[in-house]
Amino acid sequence: MNRDRSLPFITKDGSEIRSILDRTNSSAAQQSLAEATLPPGAATEAHRHPRTEEIYYVLRGMGLMTVEADRRPVGPGDGILIPPGARHQIRNTGAERLVFLCCCAPPYSHEDTVLEPRA
Repeated sequence: MNRDRSLPFITKDGSEIRSILDRTNSSAAQQSLAEATLPPGAATEAHRHPRTEEIYYVLRGMGLMTVEADRRPVGPGDGILIPPGARHQIRNTGAERLVFLCCCAPPYSHEDTVLEPRA
């Protein structure tokens, strides 16, 4: 599947996603791959996925990634592992769109996304 053929949608955490490969457009059954974007100054809602292991890979832009108590600046070429159940959030700290790949196993679902209360 070509990402340009995928219509963007907003996930439960507030990021804009384009599915590249998932159950809806391929025979992938155990994982999903999507491209996420956040405009300058935007952040996802803090959330967790009780069942899903997730990997982010930053393509463009600069951000601040929080996984549980660990906060780090991220940019192009950075990979981030998010274990199942870990509270996480990413914020765009740059002047351009933050673009990153999200790989989820099992595949992303709104049902496995639990929003965290705002601090």
